[in-house]
Order: sequence, then structure tokens, then C-alpha cells
Amino acid sequence: MSKLTENTTFRRLRNRYRLVVMNDDTYEEVVTFKLSRLSVYISLCTVFVLMVSVTVALLTLTPLKYYVPGTGNTGRATKELQELKIRTDSLEQALQYKDQYLNNIKKILQGNSIQRDTAVLNVPKAEISHD
Repeated sequence: MSKLTENTTFRRLRNRYRLVVMNDDTYEEVVTFKLSRLSVYISLCTVFVLMVSVTVALLTLTPLKYYVPGTGNTGRATKELQELKIRTDSLEQALQYKDQYLNNIKKILQGNSIQRDTAVLNVPKAEISHD
């Protein structure tokens, strides 16, 4: 029984059909195609594989890959992010020092006293070598 169904399925795929394109006004045949289900299936699969191949090639071999989320040069982006963070931190610190400096000048000009740093620093002396 399985031999019979395989034979009929394969025979059905190989049956020849005619596709005719006709002019609607004159009923003249413009184009005629002789097709089978197998040839249509093979040609559609080939077109699909070619389209997928071209799309994958475009995305991997051209700069279009940078527009796909999750891809691209993440190492470079991480490095740039770290550099920007360091820059931002140093700018915030410089701004804080500038604000403190201006506040101290304001206090001096207004006659208010400011706190002075009176801590004694123990700085080790550099050793001088006599060679």
C-alpha cells in the first residue's frame, strides 16, 4: 500500500500543467508555460534560498549590520562609555572645586572667616644618594 501512495504522490508532482497568459480583449495567447508541481516547488525553494543568502550577505558584509540591534562593535562602545564616564567624573570634580573656590572668595569678600586646614603633614624627605 505504501508503494502505491508513493507512486501516486510522485506521479502527481510530475504531472505536467500548462499555464497560459492571454490577452483579455482578443483572447490571444501572450505567454505559455509548461509546469509541474515539482518544478514550481523547486523554483520557489531556490528563490527563497537565494533571497535569504543575499539578505544574510548584505547584513554581514556591509555596514548595515550596525543597524541591527545587539550587533556591531560592542567592545568599542564599552570603551567609549568608560572614557565618557571618567571625563564626566573629572568634570564634576572640577566643577565642585570651582564652586568651593568661589564660595570661599565670597566669604572672604564679605568678611566672614573661612575654615583653614591646619593639619600637619608628615612628608618624608627624599633620600639623596652619593655615588
